[in-house]
Amino acid sequence: MKIGKLTISDLKSLILDNIKNNREEVLSNPEIGGDCAIISCSGEKLIYLSSDPITGSTKDIGRLGVNINANDIATSGSEPLGIMLTILAPPTTQKYELERIIKEAQEECDKLNMSILGGHTEITDAVNRIIISVTAIGIGEKKQLKLQNKLKPGDCFLITKGVGIEGTGIIASEKEDELIEKFGKDFVERAKENLNRTSVVKDGMLGKELAKSMHDATEGGILGAIWELCELGGFGAKIYEDNIFISKETKEISNYYKIDPLRLISSGTMLILVEKKDLEKLIKIYAKNNIESYFIGVLTEQKEKIMIASNGEKTLIEEPESDELYKVV
Repeated sequence: MKIGKLTISDLKSLILDNIKNNREEVLSNPEIGGDCAIISCSGEKLIYLSSDPITGSTKDIGRLGVNINANDIATSGSEPLGIMLTILAPPTTQKYELERIIKEAQEECDKLNMSILGGHTEITDAVNRIIISVTAIGIGEKKQLKLQNKLKPGDCFLITKGVGIEGTGIIASEKEDELIEKFGKDFVERAKENLNRTSVVKDGMLGKELAKSMHDATEGGILGAIWELCELGGFGAKIYEDNIFISKETKEISNYYKIDPLRLISSGTMLILVEKKDLEKLIKIYAKNNIESYFIGVLTEQKEKIMIASNGEKTLIEEPESDELYKVV
């Protein structure tokens, strides 16, 4: 099997089709494009849960582990409150490496007003490098529960910040010496700085009132996120390629390694569906809070998902496969 997340077809047939919900308190089923599990509790509160490992990077994994899971909670419009952190480390691990991971994770939690609630740390020969897995927990209001059946053709896709954010930061860190030789130290430092832009918690909190749906662009990049969000709602998409912002650093690194920045892992990019009448209002909210946002396309009734270039050429947006990151690191 290929490195990376399972293909959608394998995920469905091997995993999702073999899961059933046994509890009435559980309001969500695991599904393509779904970021969180949702549990009803007393009163008007909901509990949100999300879990993901860090496998594509050997550096900054404490920071990334907190952010990618907090991001999933933020797609619900709810604030993440804490994480459970599991660390599996090979026997060659040094004590300072474990301490560094925890300090990184705590620093990110401090920024996001979150707590490390517990977890598990183990030295094992079952892994050949440190792997962490994080589960994030958040509490939200039932009135803010986003329902996919409220989406409709003509709803607008908006992205924050740009694309390829996490992948650019990881590649710049993992391939630092090689890239310094090619592009210079200042360029690489700017590219590495993307690792400080991987949180979309603020994006989610600002967008929660107007957004009809939000999705964190992780493995498979922005095109993978668009495909998943359309599948979740049963729609197609018309995406305008020239509207998708790609930073200079992401473009240069992608060209150098011959990878597609639109299919590069991109924690830090929030993909949002918003009603057309609210689009400009939401863009202004983000601008007021120093977050760039870009209108990139619309939902369509036809289930075909296409991207249109400035010359009118159309590209079919297909089911995401292994992330472009794994061609490099």
